[in-house]
Amino acid sequence: MWRHVLAWALAAFFAIWALMRLLGLDHGFPLVPVVAFTPHVAALSLAAVVVIALLRQWAPLALATVAAVALVATVAPRAFGGGGAVEPSDGQPFTVMTANMLFGEADADAVVGLVREHGVDLLSVQELTPGAVGRLRAAGLEELLDESVRTTGAVGSGLYAAEPLVSSGIVSPEIEGFTMPSARMQTSDATVNAVSVHPVPPTSPDTVRRWRTALRALPATGDGPELGMLLGDFNATLDHRELRDVLDRGYVDAADTTGDALTITWARRIWPGLTIDHLLVDERVHVASTEVHDLPGSDHEAVIADLVLPSSD
Repeated sequence: MWRHVLAWALAAFFAIWALMRLLGLDHGFPLVPVVAFTPHVAALSLAAVVVIALLRQWAPLALATVAAVALVATVAPRAFGGGGAVEPSDGQPFTVMTANMLFGEADADAVVGLVREHGVDLLSVQELTPGAVGRLRAAGLEELLDESVRTTGAVGSGLYAAEPLVSSGIVSPEIEGFTMPSARMQTSDATVNAVSVHPVPPTSPDTVRRWRTALRALPATGDGPELGMLLGDFNATLDHRELRDVLDRGYVDAADTTGDALTITWARRIWPGLTIDHLLVDERVHVASTEVHDLPGSDHEAVIADLVLPSSD
């Protein structure tokens, strides 16, 4: 009897999770934070199939197998990449980076070192405190990227660039939580409209509501001459329906096109690591490569993408 009960309990758990993910049922708390762990659950579902097979419980084995296949099918493509825009013959190389500084405590020299090493053209920074601004300046950031649009403080964020930035305001300034400044940047071939993204972590019913409102306020792209870019800590994974809805507004996840979308970008204490830092770029932009780098002093990694912008002509 215990084998029967255990087998059905395992099969039911993974089947319910698969239905939640496939049907986009992560509507509120606690389902929003829970669904973020889908890649880990997909791996565990394969182990569950083996356990149920060893228990020789055939009906729950069939259910668990279907659930495991469904979960793996939603997650595995992120490791293989594909899709995205073809590299334009006359495109402009353009490198973007995002870094969450953990309330300003990240190593400023490491941030600037990555900007210098990779020739970053546009940098998005979250949790940008006044002290962090000073340390980044002292480390030489403004010698490389001397234009900026930013807010500061524990809830601050910013955009740094080598070309002039024209502020487009704060996305959803009425939302209590992290600020998300936006700006336009004119390159030699295109106009980029960028947002430094940082909704609050969805860890309670109230923060889930504010997180959802912030993500829904992000601008669409793809219909006009401007190329949209959403760069930052989304506090969301590709398993969140809300983030997939953002992608449907004309964006691609840069790491998803290169096969790096399962690389962990955030980890803390006992929690399994998650991929919550993203570089979403206009679907007309070609993604040449993506990389994730250690960021000392922060619980986030830095994410960098080499892009090729199509000409606006």
